[in-house]
Order: sequence, then C-alpha cells, then structure tokens
Amino acid sequence: MSKENLRRTATPASEVSVHQDKLANGLRIVTDPVPYVQSITLGIQIDAGSRDDPGESLGLAHFIEHAIFKGTRRRTYIDIARNIEKNGGYLDAFTTKEQTCIYLRCLAEHLEQSFDLLSDLVCDPVFPPEEIDKEKEVVIEEISSVNDTPEELIFEEFDLRSFPLHPLGQPILGTEKSVENMTDYDLKNFMRQHYVPQKMLLTATGKVNHDEIMRLGERFLGNLREASGSEYVRQPFLAEHYTPFALTLKKRVCQAQIVLGTAIARHDPLFYSLMVLNSMLGNGMSSILNLELREKRGLAYNVYSSITFYDDLTTLNIYAGTDSNKSKVTMELIKELLQSDSLKNPDKEEVQAAKTKLLGAHIMGMEKMTRRMSQMASDISYFGRYIEPEEKTAAIEAVTCEDIAEAALHLLHDAPYSTMIYKPKK
Repeated sequence: MSKENLRRTATPASEVSVHQDKLANGLRIVTDPVPYVQSITLGIQIDAGSRDDPGESLGLAHFIEHAIFKGTRRRTYIDIARNIEKNGGYLDAFTTKEQTCIYLRCLAEHLEQSFDLLSDLVCDPVFPPEEIDKEKEVVIEEISSVNDTPEELIFEEFDLRSFPLHPLGQPILGTEKSVENMTDYDLKNFMRQHYVPQKMLLTATGKVNHDEIMRLGERFLGNLREASGSEYVRQPFLAEHYTPFALTLKKRVCQAQIVLGTAIARHDPLFYSLMVLNSMLGNGMSSILNLELREKRGLAYNVYSSITFYDDLTTLNIYAGTDSNKSKVTMELIKELLQSDSLKNPDKEEVQAAKTKLLGAHIMGMEKMTRRMSQMASDISYFGRYIEPEEKTAAIEAVTCEDIAEAALHLLHDAPYSTMIYKPKK
C-alpha cells in the first residue's frame, strides 16, 4: 500500500499531515486531520455527473443521488434518516456536471456507525419501486422550482444554447419526461459503470486518524469491484466548436434577466490568473461590475460573474437582473467593461485587492469542514493531486498585472461570447 504524506500548517501552533492512500481495489482515500474540531466530515465523490448521463436518460446522475437514500438491503429510508440524526449528524449530497458527492458530518465518537451508513448507501442501494416512483415526483417538483426561478432558468437555457447536442448543455436535473421514463435498469447500469473504485474518492476531514479511516475503508469499501466491460470515455468538448449566439426571449418574468458568457480551452497556466480576474470582475461589492452597474448607475440589484473549470474547458458567465427598459444599456455597459483598461491594463492596487479578497474567501472557506472536504476532492479531480494551502496562497499571490491582462486577452477578447436576455411578456 503506497502512502504520501503532504505536510501543511493547520494552525499556527502545530503541524499535521494530509495523507493520500489507496485501498487494494484502487479506491483513493485522502484524510485531513483538523485537531481543533470535534466532528468528522466524510465524503464519497464519484467522477460522474450530468455530462455522463446517457442521451435518453437526462438527469440520471442526479436522480441516483436522490434514489440511494430510499433504501438499502439493510436499511429503509426511515432507518437511513434516523441512523444519522439520532447520533447528531446529517447526510447530504449534490450533483454537478462532472461530479456526484454523497457526504455526511458526524461527531467523532460516531465515526464507525456513520462510515457504515455512508458506504451502505453507495455500495448497496436497492431502489424500492414504490419509493422510486415517489422520488420521481420529488425531482419533478425540483425541476418545476427551477422553471419558476428565472435566474436559474436562464443559466440552464444558456448552457443548452452554448453546448448544443453535447452533454454539457443538458440540465443537471433532466426533464420531466426523462425522469418519468427512468427504469430500475437505468439506475443499476449507471452505478455499475460509474460507482466503481477507480472513479471514486473518499475524503475525510476533522477529528480523524488516517490509519483508522484506512481500516474502516477496507472494511466497508474494500469489496467494491471495478466496472465490467469496456471502459467509459467521457465525450470531450473542443473550445473551437463553441459558436456564439445572441438571443432575446419573451418570458413570464417581472425583471429582465441578462447572461453573457464564453468558453475557452483548458489552460492550466492561467488557472489562478483567471480566478483573480473573476474576483476583480464580478465577485463582491468592490468588483468592477457591482461598482459600475449597481453603485454608480443603479441599473441592477444583483450582478456578478462566475468562472467554472471543467475537464476540458473553462467558462465565464456574467449575470445581471434589471428593469426591462434598461436591459439594452445594461448589456452595452457590460460589454464596454469587458473591453476596458481596468482589465487590459489593470491597476496594481486593484489586482492586489482582488487577490486578497480571493485569499480571504479561500482561507475562511477552509474553516468550514464541508467546504474543506469538497475542496480536497476538487483538487484531486482537476489536478490529480491535493494542492497544499500554502501552494495555493503562493500561486494567487504570484499573479501579476501582466497575468491578468493575458487572462483577459484569452477569455474576454480572443474568445467569442454569447448573450441571452429574458424580457417580460406584455
């Protein structure tokens, strides 16, 4: 069994180790001891999300995230809820376009029972037909809630237009029809293909002992076997195939919704520069977008930018909600800001402020155990290794004005961008 100890400073007073290991079956385990807490956060990440849904079963990865809570061979859905909550903990899960995560948080003294429960959900769900039928109705209600939320709906439709005929463009939740048509075979076949040791990662943070987590991992997850048949290959998306569009659609909304976005090929040397650029552009009260659109002109109550790093590309989206009569001037102003000297020739103090803002969010986020757990998983999923906090801090601090200008050139000037506006129906 191979072991790599990655040393970092957890608190000013003491050093602890982040350990990376593998079980005999290939399942990766990462532990991050945090001695000043009394709880443990366990997460099992599966390298499969909505972009891995079969074409006829949109939303399948997300639905499985729901379905595994409906019962196992040893537990009913009521047992599952009571088992964790009677010990003062909680269970949760989420699905993205590329990942699924099932996780729990518990008091340290209840680790073994909680580990047993988490592994049971992932390894031995039974999908009781009557419970699955009810859960389909729950997910359809979740889809309806998105349809009733213009800010969520416009992003969903924007992705659909950005990546036509590609899994990245499909909604994570699927559609009413696709959810209704899911079968027991669909669920089990997807799990046989993706819920396998080579595509799974266990992360544990908090009051943990690495050797104990390894022992429990071998006991509860050591029997997982790799997928049978041909290996699944995720369908790539080439950035040069991105086709820009400009759409204005009439919707039942009270406020105009605006999204502007683009996509570029994955470019790791720009990773931290792009993060700082996004921090400058649309993250927080002092960001360029918020100061110009909200504070100076009163055009929007809510305006921000977001950046997403996928396996093979990076996307930037800008959102603003404004009065329908002001949508045109708002969109024009956003475009002007993207071409402004604030990004082409950024001020050194503004860049430093954006870096400090980003570092503050990162450091304070690491004080939340669930955030800490998911960050470890994100590092390993994207970079193939855990990134020490000191390394991240140094990389962010090293970003220069020239780096920001280069990132802006790649993301905002060389790449074509698309626009979508929802305007109220009269």
